[in-house]
Amino acid sequence: MDINLNNRNYYNNRELSWLMFNYRVLEESMDTSNPLLERLKFLAITASNLDEFYMVRVGGLKDQEFVEYNVPENKTQLTAHEQLIEISKLNKKNCVDAYEQFHKLMDELSEYNIHFTRPDKLPESLKSELESTFDSEIFPTLTPLGIDAYRSFPKLMNKKINIYVNLSNDTSEEIAIVQLPSVLKRFYEFRERGNTYIVMTEDIIEKFVYKLFNGYTIDRTFSFRITRNADQTLHEEGALDMLVEIERFLKEREKGVAVRLEIDVSKYKKINGSFLRNSLFLTKEDVFKYDGPLDLTFLFELVSRYKNELKNLLFKPFYPQVPKFLGQQNIYDLALERDIFLHHPYESFQPVVDFIEQASLDPDVYAIKQTLYRVSNDSPIIQALKKSSANGKQVTVLVELKARFDEENNVQWAKELEDAGCHVIYGMNYLKTHSKITLVVKKVRDQLVSFVHLSTGNYNDSTAKLYTDMGIITTDKKISKDAINFFNYLSGYSNKPQYESLLVAPYEIQDKLVEFIDREIEHQKKQGNGYIFAKMNALTDKRLIKKLLQASIAGVKIDLMIRGICCLRPNIEGVSDNITVRSIVGRFLEHSRIYYFGNGGEEEIYLSSADMMTRNMLKRVEIMFPVVDKNIQEEVKELIDIFLKDNVKTRIGQSDGTYKYIETTGKKFNSQEELLKRALKNTALLHLDNANISID
Repeated sequence: MDINLNNRNYYNNRELSWLMFNYRVLEESMDTSNPLLERLKFLAITASNLDEFYMVRVGGLKDQEFVEYNVPENKTQLTAHEQLIEISKLNKKNCVDAYEQFHKLMDELSEYNIHFTRPDKLPESLKSELESTFDSEIFPTLTPLGIDAYRSFPKLMNKKINIYVNLSNDTSEEIAIVQLPSVLKRFYEFRERGNTYIVMTEDIIEKFVYKLFNGYTIDRTFSFRITRNADQTLHEEGALDMLVEIERFLKEREKGVAVRLEIDVSKYKKINGSFLRNSLFLTKEDVFKYDGPLDLTFLFELVSRYKNELKNLLFKPFYPQVPKFLGQQNIYDLALERDIFLHHPYESFQPVVDFIEQASLDPDVYAIKQTLYRVSNDSPIIQALKKSSANGKQVTVLVELKARFDEENNVQWAKELEDAGCHVIYGMNYLKTHSKITLVVKKVRDQLVSFVHLSTGNYNDSTAKLYTDMGIITTDKKISKDAINFFNYLSGYSNKPQYESLLVAPYEIQDKLVEFIDREIEHQKKQGNGYIFAKMNALTDKRLIKKLLQASIAGVKIDLMIRGICCLRPNIEGVSDNITVRSIVGRFLEHSRIYYFGNGGEEEIYLSSADMMTRNMLKRVEIMFPVVDKNIQEEVKELIDIFLKDNVKTRIGQSDGTYKYIETTGKKFNSQEELLKRALKNTALLHLDNANISID
C-alpha cells in the first residue's frame, strides 16, 4: 500500500516545534536538581530566545501576511496567518508558566535574604533612600513624551522598557510615555539588617513619575515593551561594498515594524492596551500580558551580581580538560602521525587557539586560511591571525558578515583583519558561509604539508565553554586537497570543485544524505540491519524527512537526537514507528552534529557544521566531514551510546508533537554529567601515564 508522505499529520510545524523546544528550556528552570541561580539563568535564556524568535521568525510571517502571501508552508500546510494565530495561543500558555516560575524562584531567592519587591513594600527606613536614588540617578535621565494632536506617537526603540502614563488635570485627560534610558541599571539594590531588596527601575519610575508632570494627577501607570521585525532584506545584488551594505542594513533593522506588544499587568489586571495596540498596528494576538516585570533577560544580570556570594547556588565549577587524543603532545607533531579528536566543552578549546597561535610564530608556516562565523568579543584567534600577517604569512580569512545579530561584530573584525594585512573575504553572494574550517600550510622536512581543522562549532572561545561541539585536526591527504580547493573556490573565480572526501553544501550534503539513507533501506531489505543515528540542532528539510519516513516504513531503525526544532513526528504506526526522537536539554547547549550510518557493518560516521534544515542544505556553504581514523570512530560510537543512555535530561518526542521525560525506576544517567566525569578521568589517566605509573 502506498503511503502519502505529504500527509500533514506526519509533520510538526517549524515555529510551533521551536516554541516546544523553548518550553523544554523553561523546564530546566523548574528542575529542582539544578541550582537556584542556574534555574534563573534558564528562565532568562527562554526570554532571550523568545525575543529573537519574534524579531526573526514572527517578523518574517508578519511580512508574508502583510503582502497577502497565502501559500501554505510545505509540511503542516498552515498559512502565515494561521501560523501566527497558533504561535500566539501556544506562546501565551508558555508565558503564563514562565511567570509562575519566576515568582516561585523569587520566593526561593528570598530564603537567602534577597527579596524581590516593589517600592511600596520596602521597609519604611529605606523609602527615603529610594526617593533619593530616583532624584539623583534616575530623574535627570528621563524624558516624558506627551501624545496629542501636536505630538504624535513616538518611534519607540526595539526591546526597551517604557512607562505608559494616564494623567489628568481639571480640564483634560492626557497620555504620556516615559522610556527607560539605556544608561540606567535595570534594577536597584537596597540593604538593611542583612537583607537585600531588589527593586526594578521601572517600578521606581512609576512610583515617582508624578515629578515629571507638575500640575497633573497620575491616574494610572504600567510598563510595556515592543519587539520589532528584524527580518529585513539585505540587498546583496549590486552592492559594491558589502561592509557598507551591512552597516546600512543594521541601521534599517532597528526601524522594523512592531510585531509584539508586552504589558506588565501585575498592578492593573484589566489593562487592554488598545491604544498602544492600535498605535502600533497590532492585533490582539500580538499582545502579551504578564504578571511580573517585562524582559526577564535581566535575570542574567541578577545572577552575575550574586554569583560570588552565592556560589553554592551555581553548578559546581568544571574546567575543560586536556583532550584525550592530544594529551601534552605538540599538535603539529602529533597530526603528522594521526588524526586528533577534540570534544568541547568537556575538553579544552585551547588547542584550537594554540593551532593558530603556534602557526603565527612558526617560520615554517607559509599560509593560514580560516572561516569565521561567530567569534568572541576578545577573540584570541583574531589576535593570532593579525600576528600571523605581521609575521609575513599569507593569511586569508572569510568573515561571514551575514551571521545574524553578529553582523556588527563581524564588520569590525573584518576591518581589523584588513588593517593588519590579512586578505579578508566577506562571504558569498546569497549564501552564508557556515562552515568551520582552518587550513595551515607548513613546510615539514622540505615538503609542504596541509594541516586542517574541521569542526561542528564556531571559532569562539567563549561559547566553546557552553556549547558541545566536536572537531578533528588532520593531515589526511584527501581532506587536505579538498580544503585547498575549498578555500580557492571561496576566494577566487572557479566552478565548484569535485571534492574527494569532504561533502560541501549547497546541495551536495543533502544529495549525499539521501543516498546514504537509500543505502540503509537496501541493507534493511537484504540483511535486516539498516540503522541510522543522527544528532543535530534541528530537522526541518522536507526532502530528508520524507526519506527518513521511507526508511522507517522499510524497517530501518532510526535514532534521532534533535535538541530543538523537529518537523518529523515519530511513533506513527506504519509510518514512523521505527523512529525515536530524543531531545537533550541540560547544562550545556547540545550543538554537535553527528551522522552515523550502519552500512551493513561497514559503518560510516560524519561530523558536520550543518543541520538537516533546508537553509543548511541549500542556502549555506556547509561542510560534512568523514571520521576516518578507527580510534576516533570508536570514540564517537562510545559517545553515541552515552547520549542514548541519558534518562535524566532526555525528552522523547511523541506522535502528537509533544515531548515527555523518560520514565525510569532504574539508575539515573545524565549524559552531560557522565561526559564531565569521563573527561576528568581521562586527564587523571594521562597524568598517571606521564608519571609512568600503571593502573589496573
